Amino acid sequence: MKPCYQALLDAYKEIEEKENEERSYCVHYAKEAMKSAVRAYHNESKWFHREYVPTVEEYLSVALVTSDVTLFTIISFVGMGRMATKEVFDWVWNDPKIMKATSTIIRLMDDMASHEFEQQRGHAASSVECYMKQHGVSEQHAYQELNKQVENAWKDVNQGCLRPTAIPMHLLTRVLNFARAGDFMYGGGKDIFTNVGEVMNDNIASLFVHHVPI
Repeated sequence: MKPCYQALLDAYKEIEEKENEERSYCVHYAKEAMKSAVRAYHNESKWFHREYVPTVEEYLSVALVTSDVTLFTIISFVGMGRMATKEVFDWVWNDPKIMKATSTIIRLMDDMASHEFEQQRGHAASSVECYMKQHGVSEQHAYQELNKQVENAWKDVNQGCLRPTAIPMHLLTRVLNFARAGDFMYGGGKDIFTNVGEVMNDNIASLFVHHVPI
């Protein structure tokens, strides 16, 4: 892990050197988001080794962080130039409704699509196991209730994009696209992020291999 951590710090240092003094603050937010994610992953690791199944509320307080929506949003904003002001980074860091909703969509859809495979290979409890234990219900019932939470989260995302906000729409679209990516990777109960198949390969090829027709 130390080489990975050092590589990340080196990357942030390079970005910091390329940014002018007016925007040097953005790398600070990226570093703090990374530290927050690492702490959350450490919590999940402790849960796994202790075979601890938290309540849904306790689980989400950690697992929404390990969805990495905040981390990736901040990193994507670093490259947005002057549009991404310090106020914008403060907005992300304060976890507004659209950010929390996007994290919820990705986390719960990921859990429902991958939890059976993860439990077979050994993994910390997901929201599915947490809900089943806390409420004493079947797996199918847990799916139904968690899907309702995903639907409600989508309403919050849509509301965040439609209502006037101090955050430029170009930046809000980044957040929206993370939610869309979650639906793409985990929709229909299939985890094509872990089990990469033809659909994911075609999409990656369209981004990095195939020429854009003009």
